Amino acid sequence: MAIATLESERASGPAAGPAPDGTPLREPPAVDLPRAIQVVRFSRRQIEFVFRARRELGEVFCMKAGISGDVIVSSHPDHARSLFTAKPELVPTLTSESPLRPFVGPSSVLTTNGPGHLRQRRLLLPPFHGDAIARYTDMIGVVTEREIASWPVGTPFALAPHMQAITLEVIMSGIFGIEGPPAPGTPEARLVAAIRYLTSASTSPLAKIAEIANTGRDEPVGFSRLGAARLNRAIFAVIDARRDADLGERHDILSLLLQVTDEGGEPLTASELRDQLVTLLLAGFETTANSLAWTWERLLRNREAHERLVSAVREERDADEQIDATIYETMRNRPVIPIVGRRVAVPWQLGEYVVPADSAVSISVLLLHHREELYPEPFAFRPERWLGGRTPGTYEWIPFGGGTRRCLGAALAMAEQRVVLRAMAERLDLRAERPEPERALHRNVTMIPARGARAVVVARH
Repeated sequence: MAIATLESERASGPAAGPAPDGTPLREPPAVDLPRAIQVVRFSRRQIEFVFRARRELGEVFCMKAGISGDVIVSSHPDHARSLFTAKPELVPTLTSESPLRPFVGPSSVLTTNGPGHLRQRRLLLPPFHGDAIARYTDMIGVVTEREIASWPVGTPFALAPHMQAITLEVIMSGIFGIEGPPAPGTPEARLVAAIRYLTSASTSPLAKIAEIANTGRDEPVGFSRLGAARLNRAIFAVIDARRDADLGERHDILSLLLQVTDEGGEPLTASELRDQLVTLLLAGFETTANSLAWTWERLLRNREAHERLVSAVREERDADEQIDATIYETMRNRPVIPIVGRRVAVPWQLGEYVVPADSAVSISVLLLHHREELYPEPFAFRPERWLGGRTPGTYEWIPFGGGTRRCLGAALAMAEQRVVLRAMAERLDLRAERPEPERALHRNVTMIPARGARAVVVARH
């Protein structure tokens, strides 16, 4: 009941004048540090930065860490609701201004706004829901069993790249209809190599410099340009090869998009196809892989949670509930996307504050997921908080974002995590390479385990 009382006291949405009691609304307090220092601290240590700002300034504050300008940050579920349920034209996404734009392109479902975005969602949503997810499930299991069978026993290794191997194969199947690893020398094989190269390069120290350089651009510059060119060559080759093929009864996303026409009967251009395919590839495999990596990073440092999961799976005792609880708790405790943002087109009220039109307003997923009145002992990893039929609140648990911009692949991501988590808990005895937790590494818009969730397979079953 505490949260209901809290919500009723926090008006949010397009500003309509003073507060109900007549008190004039004011702009949020600002972090009092030079912009350059804020940019560096936020990009390198976002967790410490936002928690300190909330502690010192309250749940709504202004930071100058936005590369494209000031950003108002909130962590209240009512404020998330106001942004997620507003008319899309009032709250265009900030992703259109982010360092992702040069890679995913101006036609991407991530970077477009307005009617174009909604049209793209309608085109792309069916392959990620319902019967389509059921078709993927068996394949996910086969890919997972093959992958974990190759892991060494007794030798430390990073789990994240192996999670990426699984999720990349799954998303390649969904997008291109390829079953199993692509044959060497094919356009699809070159595409997989290009994606793996970009993923690896994005963890280097130079990646942060490239990220800043690419902000606000339509085309990548510097080192990023070379990687994007390699990716483009590969994906255009895949598109060209598929155009010449008999699409027949194919149900993969590329084949479906090749048969789509606009209002004038014109098919999508190669550039439009490229933007959507790159978006689905990059967003569809890496975030899920890193969520799985975080799951094991957390489990291996929380013995009781680990033991409960393994026992539930191996004894088939409420295993589905325990698996879901573990996934929910990981995505609460270590959200891969730690902040989501909109640019409000009109003055916007956030509780006792109002921000001007054209302001960037972000919801800190990290802060929202660590509200003590929602999640007692918020910093503890406690999957049991989700047992007994509790499910995530729409505006209280937002690892997939929300509203018309909620992640298209959320259902597939959950299905992948369930299958992989079950298989690993059933087949492997694991321990952490080191007892201390891995810190979070902030890479572009994601938060990943700094050492890739390093673990040791102690035994197989």
